[in-house]
Amino acid sequence: MEINIVTIQPIVALIAGILILVMPRLLNYIVAIYLIFIGVMGLLGRTGHLPL
Repeated sequence: MEINIVTIQPIVALIAGILILVMPRLLNYIVAIYLIFIGVMGLLGRTGHLPL
């Protein structure tokens, strides 16, 4: 199974949404981590495949 940015984004969004529902105080941290993660994955994804 090949893992790429298209398959990772919905999984990360789902986990972030569940965490926000469970612990609303984490909203700022979850959003910041999500944005950093998507940015890094976007930069690594330009080379073709992620090194997983």
